[in-house]
Amino acid sequence: MRYMNFKIFFFLITIFSASISLVFAWGSWGHQHINHAAVFALPDEMRPFFYNHIDFITEESVAPDLRKYTINDKAEGPRHYINLEAFGVSTMDSLPSNMQQLKARYSDSVLQIAGSLPWYILQMEDKLTKAFQGKRKTEIIFVAANLAHYIGDANMPLHTSLNHDGQLTNQKGVHAFFEGQLPELFGKEYNLNTGNAKYIDDLSKETWRMVQASFIKADTLLAVDRKLKETFPKEKIYKTDSKGNIIKNKFNDPVHSYAYAKKYHEALNGMVERQIREAIKETADFWYTAWANAGKPDLSDLDPGELTKRNEENYKADFKLWQHGKVSGFKPEQEFNQ
Repeated sequence: MRYMNFKIFFFLITIFSASISLVFAWGSWGHQHINHAAVFALPDEMRPFFYNHIDFITEESVAPDLRKYTINDKAEGPRHYINLEAFGVSTMDSLPSNMQQLKARYSDSVLQIAGSLPWYILQMEDKLTKAFQGKRKTEIIFVAANLAHYIGDANMPLHTSLNHDGQLTNQKGVHAFFEGQLPELFGKEYNLNTGNAKYIDDLSKETWRMVQASFIKADTLLAVDRKLKETFPKEKIYKTDSKGNIIKNKFNDPVHSYAYAKKYHEALNGMVERQIREAIKETADFWYTAWANAGKPDLSDLDPGELTKRNEENYKADFKLWQHGKVSGFKPEQEFNQ
C-alpha cells in the first residue's frame, strides 16, 4: 500500500466501514437552500439565466447523494469528504495538487477512506468553465448544480473529519443531527443573503482554505454536544415513542428532542447558519469565477426571450425577498420533522 502504513490503513478501514450510515450532507433542506440562494448572489449578467433554471438547480442539489445511496455508485462516495488523518499527514502542503496526481499516488482503496472532495471540486470547476466557454446550456446548469453540492459538503465540518458521525467518541447520530435536523428546525430564521459573488484569484488555495476552515470546527461541534449531554436530562435528549424507544427517521437516524436541539443549536452560537451561509457564498463565487475565466460569455441568448420575460415578475419578487435574507418557491423533503 503506497504512502500509508498497512496497520494504520486496516484500522481506519475497519472503523470507517463500521460507522457508515445514510447521512446526506446538509440534507435536502440545506443543499436546496444553498443552491437556490446562490443564484441571487450572481451578477446581473448571470442571474436571469440561472433564475430561468432555478427549479432544476435547486432540485438537482441532492443528485450526488442519490447517486451515492440510491443508485449505489461506488465512485461517488469519496467525492463527498476529505479525511486528512487517513492520508497520514498533518498539513495539506504535501498532498497532490490535482485529481490526476492524486490517483497516481494513492490507490482506490485508500481514497475510499481518505476521500477526494477538494480535488473533485476543482475538477468540476474546470468542467463548468469549459461548459461556459462552449455556451453549452445543459452542461452549465447540470455541472453548476452538482458542483454546489460538493462545495456544500466542504462547508460541513464533519465531512472533513474521520470522526464523521461521532463514532469514535460515542456520539453516533450527530452528523445527521447537525446537518439535517437543526436546519429543518431553525433554518427559517437564517439570513441567506451573503452579498454579491466575488472572483476567486486562486481556486486551489481557496478550496483548501474552505476545507481547513471546516476541519477546525469539527472538534468544536462534537465537544459542544458532549458537554451538553453531561448536564441535559438523559431521558429528554431524544424523542421517544410510548414504549420509551428512541424514534428514528426514515434513514434510521435518531431524532433528537426539540428541547435538546434548541439548546445545542444555541450552544453552537450560530455555527450551522454560518456554515450554510459560507456554502452559499462559495457556491456563487465558484460559479462566477468559472464564468469569468471562460471570458464572461453572453448567457442571455441561451434561453428563449419569452421564457425570461415570463419569469421577470417572479424574478424581481424573489430577488427582493433574497435581499431581505429569505427565499421561497420550493419545498425540501422533510427528513426529520414529519
